[in-house]
Formats: sequence, structure tokens, C-alpha cells
Amino acid sequence: MDCRVVVEAAVPVYDVGSADEAVRIAISKTGGMLNPDLNYVEIEMAKRACPHCGEERDPAFIAADEGLVALLLEMTVFNVERSEHAARIARKEIGQRLENIPLDVVEVEPVEEEGDGEAEAEVTDTEDPADDEAIEDQLDLDVGLDDDDDDDVLPEFEDLVEE
Repeated sequence: MDCRVVVEAAVPVYDVGSADEAVRIAISKTGGMLNPDLNYVEIEMAKRACPHCGEERDPAFIAADEGLVALLLEMTVFNVERSEHAARIARKEIGQRLENIPLDVVEVEPVEEEGDGEAEAEVTDTEDPADDEAIEDQLDLDVGLDDDDDDDVLPEFEDLVEE
């Protein structure tokens, strides 16, 4: 089973004047720490809301030219048995590169395989053994080989040793 895991990170930034600047710096800083090893992790700003009134807020909190930015880091974990296993793997992989940055698993969602089994079934249903023979014959003509000449293509091992 493959799972898409979303982890929230609290990234500290320094010497910032606005929330927009803090978000840009946090995304850049996080991308620098994850690349090149985890360049497949998607980084975006987190949506924050007031717990009491539900009003949407900026993903960055600024105080005294320092900020704390909430970012969402998304990655797909392949070949896991359970969603808990996928969450642990994602947290470990991301956490190793983002030292001293707290992480919280927000969402784990199984990834549906996009019709891989159906595509294989369609291919096997439409295949015709006569088509395979026609392709082999065409390849033999292109290369200039016949079925009778297959033995003459490579010398026998004993012939090579005697030389």
C-alpha cells in the first residue's frame, strides 16, 4: 500500500518584517534543508484558523523581528503495511533533515493506484500471438537474420577456447 503523508512543521525565521517575508524565507530555508535528498517533498504554507472564532489567520506569527511559520510538507511513502507505518517513515525521513524543527503528522491518506491492474488486463486481452510473430519476423528482416541462421550468429564456446 502507498500513502500520502502530510506533516506540519513549525519553522523559525529571524530578522523578518512581515508575515509574507517570513513565509518566503521559511519555504526557502526548508527547501534548502530537504534538497537534494528529499526533493520530492512538496512544501506549502499551512492554513491556520482561530480555535475560538474560526477566523483564518496568517501561517506566520511575528514578534520582535522573529517569526514562527507553519508549513505543510507532503510526501508519498511506498510499500507500507499500515498508515501508522507510513506516518513514522515520513516523520523520520523529514525529521532527519529538519533538525530542531517540531513536526506533527496532520494527515495520512492511502493513495489509490491509478488503474494499474486495469491497464494490464486491457493489454493482455488485446494481445494476439500472431502479432508477436509478425513483429519478430519484421525484426529478423530488418537485421537480416533468418530462423535458420540463429545458430551461426555467435560461435560456440569450444570454438572460442580452441582459438
